[in-house]
Amino acid sequence: MRKLLLASAAMLGATSGLAFAQNTGIPPAPNPSQGQFVGPFGAGPAANNNNNSWGIANTPTGSVSAGPLSTIYAPNVTAVPTPGTVVIRLNGRVEVDMSGVWTSADRSVNTAGVPTGYKVNPLGISSYLRLYPGFDGVSSNGLRYGASAEIRTNFGVPDRSWPLSTGLANAAVPGAANGPSANNTQQTLYVRRAFTYIASDKVGLFRFGLGDGVLGLFDNCIFTSQCWDGGIGNFNGGGIQAVAPTGGVGIPFVWLAQAGAEYDNTKIVYLSPQYYGFDFGAQYAPNMGNTYQMTGAGVGCNQAGPNCIAVTSGNDATRWYNQVAFGLRFQQTFGAVDFKAYGYYQTAGKESLTTSAYVSPSPSANPLNLRYDNLSFYKFGTAITAMNTTFAFDYIGGAINGQLQMRPSGGVNMNAFVTGITYANGPITLGVEYGNVQSQGAPGLTGLSQRNEQEFAIGGVYRVAPGLALAGEYMYTFRHQGGFNFNTGTVGVIPGSTRLSTSNGQGQGVVLSTILTW
Repeated sequence: MRKLLLASAAMLGATSGLAFAQNTGIPPAPNPSQGQFVGPFGAGPAANNNNNSWGIANTPTGSVSAGPLSTIYAPNVTAVPTPGTVVIRLNGRVEVDMSGVWTSADRSVNTAGVPTGYKVNPLGISSYLRLYPGFDGVSSNGLRYGASAEIRTNFGVPDRSWPLSTGLANAAVPGAANGPSANNTQQTLYVRRAFTYIASDKVGLFRFGLGDGVLGLFDNCIFTSQCWDGGIGNFNGGGIQAVAPTGGVGIPFVWLAQAGAEYDNTKIVYLSPQYYGFDFGAQYAPNMGNTYQMTGAGVGCNQAGPNCIAVTSGNDATRWYNQVAFGLRFQQTFGAVDFKAYGYYQTAGKESLTTSAYVSPSPSANPLNLRYDNLSFYKFGTAITAMNTTFAFDYIGGAINGQLQMRPSGGVNMNAFVTGITYANGPITLGVEYGNVQSQGAPGLTGLSQRNEQEFAIGGVYRVAPGLALAGEYMYTFRHQGGFNFNTGTVGVIPGSTRLSTSNGQGQGVVLSTILTW
């Protein structure tokens, strides 16, 4: 019985996996449906299993002497199947954050700058769950295949369709003081990634579905300096950005790698095998979402109209489609020095405004009716690791405005860089980084002003035991655009005047986290 329990449990192990023969001609034994597992800890969560053509679950560079961050995880701790076998995984993550955040948006004001009476508590405790089911297989002839998904906790606004007058115990009303039990129907689970893949050592990797594009696969976290905080998130929707009013801290992660704006539309992605340290990537996505939204959005797409995710003309000039991207990456180790670099380009077409006339940019203009330029931007990055220390730099620029949004015609190019230093030694990882974003910002202010955003973070993680980590970070953010009010999120028009007023966004905070992974 003990042997049966151990064998059945391996199916649910985080990274161990249980292999079943596929090439014997004899039907395999039925998969266990329940079990427990006792064994050494592996890699933990793996949202992107087997993200290259040779089947290794993380992105390798070759030399242990280059430091732990050279491979993100220790090589091959996520189980890779052998020919004729499959590996089934169910990884997970539970994180609890304790935060203190102070921002310029903690007290609300109206467009005239008069306080409205609302104030938020700067102290908070937050928690979430993520699950990472995955499947990897290798046929007897060497064909690699599999699927992976990411399931997250949703934090919704209490449902307006359940008024307190119904008498339901868990009823909740937006803006009202509802009891804690009203939260339970809002913390639901949803799918963040869901993709399949087919790969060959000689041909390369093809991925299909909801998942990372070339950028996300080229950069797990190295180039954009996201490796040092145990996954709290730093600039990419990190600790203080997730728990504070966004007017002060909501700088979008414009560098895109590992961001939802990059991986949350369905696409086809190709990565070539690696030759002499080089590999090539390309991707195509027909629209900004999942084409199932044509009929599954609840509002319907009976004929071409505003509720159809795939429309190419209509009433929203901000929509892009036919996204195409390609990039080239180089990874090589020179003695004790590990070197990485990549270059990348992306473009997409834009929806034609056919239901109304285009308007010129102005503080009162509807952004949906402005003219926009096709997405057309470029990125490059480099990372050098030696003596357990990684220096990284990443840049994005061109016809793009913020996080994967089209630039209004006549607006300035975006220029943004993020740079950081990460030190990793044994159970300790420490990091510091700085980001600077220059973009057009509010489309209605085209020709009048542009946006300047800066952010700084420092912190680290200590791995106490297998699967248990303690992390902490401090972050500071600053946002400015002439004529824009970051408190109200609108162009700052002074009441009774044509003059514009400016209200900067500013915030700082600390977050301490316990992170459990399996």
